[in-house]
Amino acid sequence: MRIAKEDIPVRIDVPGAIARQIKNFGDATGYSHIGGEYFSLAEGTDILPLLQGLEGDLCQSPHWGYIIEGKLTVSFADGHEETPETSDLFYWPPGHTVKADKDTEMILFSPQHEHDEVIEHILEKVQG
Repeated sequence: MRIAKEDIPVRIDVPGAIARQIKNFGDATGYSHIGGEYFSLAEGTDILPLLQGLEGDLCQSPHWGYIIEGKLTVSFADGHEETPETSDLFYWPPGHTVKADKDTEMILFSPQHEHDEVIEHILEKVQG
């Protein structure tokens, strides 16, 4: 799920402060600790080859996050794609992969245990 800042409903609008809130933005039920992550991906980076060997050859950790700058193509197990870009909030359920369409800076919040398994798998592939 990708949502642009302008599409998030304004809940508070008073002089000097605007608060936007989207409810039901993914479900963290059943997960333990959440990790905060900062990722920088260069244009053209495609993590699909690094995910081979995981279930479905896809990242199986959900993520909630924010694109600080850049643009991605995110492909999901069901075949659909999304293109989050600068200032978008996103939720990616388990079963996805990512390619950077532009240099991208983003923040992720992910269940520590699930995403650590994916990161360890990627490190093994890279260190080969």
